[in-house]
Amino acid sequence: MQGEVFHADHLFTPDGWVRDARLRLEQGRIVALEADAPGSGERLGRFVLPGMPNLHSHAFQRAMAGMAERRGSSSSQDSFWTWRETMYAFASTIGPDELQAIATQLYVEMLKAGYTQVCEFHYLHHAPDGRPHADPAAMSLAIIEAAREAGIGLTLLPVLYMTGGFDERPLSERQRRFGMDVQAYLRLIEGLHAQQSPMLRVGIALHSLRAVPEQALREVLASPLAREGVIHIHIAEQISEVEECVAARGARPVRWLLDHAEVDARWCLVHATHLHEGEIEGVARSGAVAGLCPTTEANLGDGLFPLEKYLEANGTLGVGSDSHISVSPVEELRWLEYGQRLIARQRNITVREAGASVGEYLWKAALQGGARASGLAPFGMGSRADLIVLDDASPLLAARNARNMLDSFLFAGNTPLVRDVMVNGEWVVRDSRHRDEERIAARFRNAVQALASG
Repeated sequence: MQGEVFHADHLFTPDGWVRDARLRLEQGRIVALEADAPGSGERLGRFVLPGMPNLHSHAFQRAMAGMAERRGSSSSQDSFWTWRETMYAFASTIGPDELQAIATQLYVEMLKAGYTQVCEFHYLHHAPDGRPHADPAAMSLAIIEAAREAGIGLTLLPVLYMTGGFDERPLSERQRRFGMDVQAYLRLIEGLHAQQSPMLRVGIALHSLRAVPEQALREVLASPLAREGVIHIHIAEQISEVEECVAARGARPVRWLLDHAEVDARWCLVHATHLHEGEIEGVARSGAVAGLCPTTEANLGDGLFPLEKYLEANGTLGVGSDSHISVSPVEELRWLEYGQRLIARQRNITVREAGASVGEYLWKAALQGGARASGLAPFGMGSRADLIVLDDASPLLAARNARNMLDSFLFAGNTPLVRDVMVNGEWVVRDSRHRDEERIAARFRNAVQALASG
């Protein structure tokens, strides 16, 4: 038998738990998966899970996490919009080297938490003064190199960002480095496509309806490049955004998008926090992924996604860490459920059948939506071998079995339980340590200290 062979006592799959699972890998992919094959192959561990895709990331924001938690003016309310000004000021100092240092450290943290793919929603295109770098792709290439160094799969989503609001006003001074016209944007995407590999996908990102005029949106979506990969967009994150869209375009943002674009399973609607009932059903019918980021949405005071009605409509979801105030799929899924419990004043909101596991449901749902939004094949035969092995020795897993393991993983505290991480058939984390952790952390510290002193 060719290829590497591994054995898991219990392997979680989209069809549920497989006992005594044997996996055969070739060139980083799963080419055979059998049940009831005890003792065959290198033992992975007692509980093995598919790695989780992180479907929304602004990598540079990890370096400012926790630095926007002081109240602003005593006479006004802090909000997403006041936080955004702090973020713009921080972003204004970051160049390619700093971005690579920050992103690499972040991606190491993601891997250690159980993320094995990241969708990088990337809009720091130019120099801080707004002028393009000598290589217009320099900042994108810094992200690609960061993912390569860390060993995480990357779905790179260069962002089209053209206007400062629904009235199509010019970008502000702090936004100038984000800006790009449609033709320059498509040239960037075309050049990056040539670098695609099993570890790199390139997709389209429209920053938001307020930042992309209707004609530009149509031009991008008409391009052959837009038919080759996934499409992500921020949408309906803030109440004021919804109100401005109604005033400018005569419809709520999600309703407008559904009516003016062929939204399908290639789309990821990031946040989509403020939906009316017809929009909930429309998104679910389209097959688009709702890209939910509960820890960031809570940190920014965005609101709570209408999860219960969305699931009743058979909608697809995934999770992302967005601003990276937290880097943990466990915490994203936990707070996705907890937010609904606080609204309903009930427990176990995301499941309906007697005896169903909330943890299993959430992990499975986020795997499905995350793979779709990342442009990856669902876990199984032919998919990339992205696996996380939980720590057999942890007291939190004492007396646990497949029936209650995922519930314990998600809801039993904050002790890290990920021991080993494999991406594309290669070990990148062993015994809770990344293969290049010290060097990457040292470079990150130096970069952040230089930014702070500058």
